[in-house]
Amino acid sequence: MSLRILSADERLAEAQGKTTLAVFGPSGAGKTTLLTTMAEDKTVCVDFEAGLKSVQHWRGDSLPVRRFSDAVDIACLIGGANPAAQPDEHFSEAHYAHLRGQHPELAARLDAKSIVFVDSITDLTRQAMVWAKTRPEALSERTGKPDTRGAYGLLAREVIGLLKHLQHAPGKTVIFVGILERLTDEMNRTIWQPQMEGGKVARELPGIVDQVMTLGLFSEETGPDGAITWRHDPDKGAVRRLVCRAGNPWGLPAKDRSGRLDMTEPPDLGALLSKINQTAKG
Repeated sequence: MSLRILSADERLAEAQGKTTLAVFGPSGAGKTTLLTTMAEDKTVCVDFEAGLKSVQHWRGDSLPVRRFSDAVDIACLIGGANPAAQPDEHFSEAHYAHLRGQHPELAARLDAKSIVFVDSITDLTRQAMVWAKTRPEALSERTGKPDTRGAYGLLAREVIGLLKHLQHAPGKTVIFVGILERLTDEMNRTIWQPQMEGGKVARELPGIVDQVMTLGLFSEETGPDGAITWRHDPDKGAVRRLVCRAGNPWGLPAKDRSGRLDMTEPPDLGALLSKINQTAKG
């Protein structure tokens, strides 16, 4: 057991070194292009979508992932060993040691990165569902036929476990990008929600990450006093903005634990990370 109390300086230094973000936006909003605002030498893109054609000029490293089992291994290499995991579980000391021995070059490259850009968490959950359907838990014990409820329960446990493991990755800023879909309820009201397999993952993700942002299209308006305001205009807007605060007038997913961000910010994650981490300096 290694329990210890952190001093205020230690806690602030740790907070300054890492942040976890979730950024959602409609398809085609330019979520992947946010990668171009990140330092190329410090960032690795974990690519679940094979969708980096739009950022071909970005010279940072990427890591294509096509199977959920590979995603678990990558998360283990990034986040290290979980001392609470049993030897036969994901993220255990044995799992981590095995992966570092099997993939020493990959482990070294990931060690050198301080920013992990996950594109996208939507496709991560899709891969997880494909994997979950092959597991014994997804089959009825009585009939042996597929059990959808069992598959969704397994998906939720495994994906949330992976997200929390990345949350605790020492010294790493982790950015999850996902699709935001527009729904209309029975009262003909517009609702925006993250698109993922399994509702439990979407509900719990905001509690796991430090920051939640929505990338949306806006129109610029000028008031009588000359002040510029932004109107959310998902169909005709020409300006991309990141919505950063909960309780915004457009009902878009957002949360700012830093207390440092404005209601909307320019779509520059590198600049926003600098602004968030200034909080630690007091």
